[in-house]
Amino acid sequence: MPTQDAEIARHLRQALESGELAGTEGFGKPLPEDAGWNATPESLRMPFKILKNAGFVPAEVEMFRERAALAAPLRACESEEERNQLRRRLSELEQKIALRLEALRQHGM
Repeated sequence: MPTQDAEIARHLRQALESGELAGTEGFGKPLPEDAGWNATPESLRMPFKILKNAGFVPAEVEMFRERAALAAPLRACESEEERNQLRRRLSELEQKIALRLEALRQHGM
């Protein structure tokens, strides 16, 4: 039984021989660089790339998204009580973000 790598290589060879690969966009050209690749510390590039390809994002990115999701209803809020509750949640989240980013800076990431 062939290994998974051997099977992938076989399929690629077939696609190349049939001309299927030559018709794809970017065939024979280097892959485009991901946005932020150069700004990402070298030690984190591959782990972040693996996570991104698997559909996951770093915890910090998820926190930024959550912050944006809280900010929108806060602007539209009419109730003072609800506004205060949203401000409190937003403040707590911003503190978590600040602590997380500071920890990354301290560890050279």
